[in-house]
Amino acid sequence: MKTIPVLKRRKEGITDYHKRYNLLKSGITRATVRPSNKGFIIEFIDYNPEGDKVLVTVTNITLKKVYGVTGNNIQMYYLGGYLAGKKAIEKNIGSAIFDTGRYKFIHGGRLAAALKGIKDSGIDIPVNEDVFPDDSRLNGDHLKNKVDINKYIKGE
Repeated sequence: MKTIPVLKRRKEGITDYHKRYNLLKSGITRATVRPSNKGFIIEFIDYNPEGDKVLVTVTNITLKKVYGVTGNNIQMYYLGGYLAGKKAIEKNIGSAIFDTGRYKFIHGGRLAAALKGIKDSGIDIPVNEDVFPDDSRLNGDHLKNKVDINKYIKGE
């Protein structure tokens, strides 16, 4: 009897191969958002059989260098998504599919804020507008140390 190999990344809960396969079938660039305890990574990735090719990367450290802001909240995810989208447009990427990986997408959460930033930058991503955070959350009305994001977006 032949046994089916258990993939290490599936066993550890790192990769959902069924979800990944469905995203790769489309042949469209993936816009990925990966949160961590201290920050985030937003990337635009193309599939390559030898290994995925990362086209654009924006992290919370990039935001600190470019805009001089720090944090791990909804506002920073929005600014990160916006900056990643602008860099993607410079590299002639016009559309993408949003890939959350193994992270759960919560309506109005940090991943949704990054998605709104990417969408507002001009990248065409199929999404229902109902999933985005309220404008009061994006403006930081719920935060003690809020950042005026319009200064960074309109100041370009």
